[in-house]
Order: sequence, then structure tokens, then C-alpha cells
Amino acid sequence: MKRILLFLATNIAVMLVLSIVTSLLGVDRFLMQNGINYQALLVFAAIFGFGGAFISLLISKPMAKFSMGVQVIENPATADEQWLVNTVKKLADKAGVGMPEVGIFEGAPNAFATGAFKNSALVAVSTGLLQSMTREEVEAVLGHEMTHVSNGDMVTLTLIQGVVNTFVVFLSRVVGSIVDRTVFRTERGVGPGYYITVMVCQLVFGILASIIVAWFSRQREFRADAGSASLLGQPRSMISALRRLGGEEPAVLPDSFQASGIAGGFEGLAGLFASHPPIPERIAALEARKPA
Repeated sequence: MKRILLFLATNIAVMLVLSIVTSLLGVDRFLMQNGINYQALLVFAAIFGFGGAFISLLISKPMAKFSMGVQVIENPATADEQWLVNTVKKLADKAGVGMPEVGIFEGAPNAFATGAFKNSALVAVSTGLLQSMTREEVEAVLGHEMTHVSNGDMVTLTLIQGVVNTFVVFLSRVVGSIVDRTVFRTERGVGPGYYITVMVCQLVFGILASIIVAWFSRQREFRADAGSASLLGQPRSMISALRRLGGEEPAVLPDSFQASGIAGGFEGLAGLFASHPPIPERIAALEARKPA
């Protein structure tokens, strides 16, 4: 319930901010004078901006199971599966959240956590990760994912995505209206200049928005690494797991779940759009932590 209230409050806050800014700049009057109801546009932007992100969050668990072929461990059939379930339960108790579903998927080393609610999440690890890492390293990865769950990172990232989506939808149409009236001199209705400008602006603003979302995602990865170290009482296992990941080619996750994985990260210009920081930076951040 708290998450739903946060979603609604954020949605209302964004609409208020956009309404106040457009009023102060006189954009609302310009739009109204040219036959565009900016209040209706605000509602439209919020519905499409937040709606898509929220629906994506709500269906994230079934989509992850389907797209990644995750096999949820209902009744552990092997000692390894029993250890995996027991370890997640221990970490969930330490993190103060409900026991998530635990699953395994085929592929190179990777892991992810997803779900709309922190007390009914899904944590999944790949067969490659289980085969290539020691149990201490796997536990550190699980601690990383459980920190994502306990921090509510899936919901927070959805809110960030919803905010920037709303701004992209709203601003692209405002700019489209201004260009259509002042440059293309359309006097009644909207002309082709409006639609062209909206498409261009959505592309440009969308790129800028993705940089913002990616930056936030990278910060939460640092926090999840630190959270794993806190849950385990030491950072050595997480550092070792990251070094192991640095020498492996990670499993490719669907685009909608890239930010949920454990592996990834680029340097340079590509790093602006990466959901994960480069592994050397993550290791350096853990090594710089003060002993507990």
C-alpha cells in the first residue's frame, strides 16, 4: 500500500510541478490561446508516462519467468537447490523482507531481482553463475539482489522512469505546438510541423531521459553492493564475485530486465547509458568501505 501511495503522490507532484512551471513561463496561456488544453495534455502525459512504467512493473515477475525461462524452486530437488533457498531465506530475514520466490535460469553468469512488492519479489540466478562461483560468492550476489528488494529499487526505478516519461511526453508536445505556430505558421488546428517536431523531440528528450535513468540505476548498484557487504558482514565475498564476473561474459538479459541484472557496465561515452557501473569502479567502492 505504501508503494501505491508513493506512486500516486509522485504522479500528482509531477503534474503540479509541470502546471506551476508552465503557468510561470506563460506557456499555459500560449497553449490555450492556440486551442490546446494544457491541463488535458498534463493528464495525458501523466497517464502515458507513468502508466506504461507502472504496468511494466506489475507484470515484471511473470514476464521475467517467461522471457528468461526461470524455473521457480517450489520443492528443492537437490542439495544445491536447498542451499540456494535456505540462503535466500536467511538474507531475506536479515534484510527484513518477506521470502521471495527463488528461481534458476539457463545461461552465462548473471542474476536479477524483480517484482512490484518487496515482500513478494523474485530472485533468480543463472546456471552459469552457480557453476562458476563458490558458495560464498553466490551468497554475496544473492545479498546484492536482496538489497535491491529491501531498498525497493524496482519501484523507485519505475517512479524515476515514470517521471522522465511524463516530462518527455509533455515537453515534446509543448515544443511541437510552439514550433507549429511560430515557425510553420499553422493558424488552425495542428499542421505537419507539429507531428514532425513531436517525433524529433521525443527522440532527443528520450535520449536525455535515458541518461538520467541510467545514472540513477548505476547509483543503486553501488548501494546494492554495499548492502551485500553489510548483510554478509564483510565485503570480501562481493569483491571476489565481482572479480569473477569481470572475467566472464555475462548472460544477456532482455532489455526490460537489463537494469535488474548483476553484471554489465561500460566506460566512456557508452557508460552514460549503462545501467551498471564498470566492475573496477564497483570493486574500488567496496575496497574503500570502512570496516564494520
